Amino acid sequence: MEKLSIRVSIAERYYPLKIEREDEEKVRRAVKLINEKVLSYKQSHSESNDMQDWLAMASMYFAMKVVENEQNLSLPNAINGLQDLDKKLSEYLDYVTEK
Repeated sequence: MEKLSIRVSIAERYYPLKIEREDEEKVRRAVKLINEKVLSYKQSHSESNDMQDWLAMASMYFAMKVVENEQNLSLPNAINGLQDLDKKLSEYLDYVTEK
């Protein structure tokens, strides 16, 4: 498959990327999210003028989101959710068949 060459700006620096054509929208959205988070930290932590500090804080934010999502998608959580759903469905079916 042919790669698409794009250039993105992250935290005021440009990076050339070669990506799959179907990933362009995801990459551009990810870049936008990063830049928005960096800008947010830049505005709320004005005591620092170091872009690396803001990038590190944005990286920590996104890493925490990944960890949270991994925990939420873990097998025990999925099993518990399915058991709860099974119980509710059984209760509903019992209720419907009683009528």
